[in-house]
Amino acid sequence: MKVYKFGGASVNSASAVRNMADIVRSHLDNQTLVVVVSAMGKTTNMLEQLVPGVNPADQHPALLQKVKDYHHTILHDLFPSPQHPVYNAVGQLFSQLQQQNSLPPTDYNLDYSQTVCYGELISTTIISHYLDSIGLHNQWIDIRTLIHTDNQYREGNVDFTATQRNVDSSQLRSQPLVVTQGFIAGSADGHTSTLGREGSDYSASILSYCLNAESMTIWKDVPGFLNADPKYFPDTVKIEQIPYNEAIELAYYGASVIHPKTVKPIQNKNIQLHIKSFLNPLSPGSVIGPFPTIHPLTPLYIFKKNQTLLSVLPKDFSFIAEDNLQTIFAVLAKLNIRVNLMQNTALSFSLCIDDNPMLLNQLRDNLQEQFLLRYNQGL
Repeated sequence: MKVYKFGGASVNSASAVRNMADIVRSHLDNQTLVVVVSAMGKTTNMLEQLVPGVNPADQHPALLQKVKDYHHTILHDLFPSPQHPVYNAVGQLFSQLQQQNSLPPTDYNLDYSQTVCYGELISTTIISHYLDSIGLHNQWIDIRTLIHTDNQYREGNVDFTATQRNVDSSQLRSQPLVVTQGFIAGSADGHTSTLGREGSDYSASILSYCLNAESMTIWKDVPGFLNADPKYFPDTVKIEQIPYNEAIELAYYGASVIHPKTVKPIQNKNIQLHIKSFLNPLSPGSVIGPFPTIHPLTPLYIFKKNQTLLSVLPKDFSFIAEDNLQTIFAVLAKLNIRVNLMQNTALSFSLCIDDNPMLLNQLRDNLQEQFLLRYNQGL
């Protein structure tokens, strides 16, 4: 059994979906292939604008129409007949999204996951129907019935015991080809949860762990694990082999090629993770596994955009010591805000976080009574 994960760039158009289908067809053999798929293109970015409270309600119809138009362009190319059942299936999902979008804001993290999940549900519905239409019969599975998390909705913590039990009682092992979603899961209280941005890698890793997969492959628009982001750095070097521990460190600090939580589950089962190009599927790519060192040995660079630099200073000029740090980190944990970089002096604590205005406002509200705050956005 193998697990393949296809990201948004690999299914961002009708031609991309056809290319993905060709890859799946060429790798089908006598064992099960579980295909985990992200939302198409930049759909998640668009859906984030539809989370209740992010934008004025009168802007929602235009934003929703933009999402619909994008997917219908792909649908009309893949399914020329408007009578194909995929149109009804996708239409029902858009009706559910519209209903969710009409609700008043409650908790941002909860609202977020109930909204953005439709990107993966729509993409996998389209892809499952398309694979069927070309003779690649498959079983579509709602991953929310398998992967269970706690109620940290926007970056849920996986309950591996419940998830293993769900996987063992599912159809994953009995079907030659399964199509399911990345990024989303089911929360302990029955809502949808998400696993953090780019969390589809983690979804595939969780399934690989539970299924004792032979291997896991992430299909990207790059030739493998590069030592820097080719969008910003020329002359990048492809890393052929990466030890598990190095991959965890790189992902944690922001290497965008894999989600930070991806490596640990497969390391526990000694499952190798391949990173290959969907543009050149025959190239060898890179592999993460039980290797002694990175090969070839070369410097590695991580570049993060859209950061907020926040400096926190006690109003009473007390030292930034354990008690103040405990207060700050308790608020960060409560709001589920991940710190990308931090530094402290005697009188100040500075941290870099992803630029999210809503969460920054909540962070300010929680800290400004006790601390002076200074921040710069868009770094």
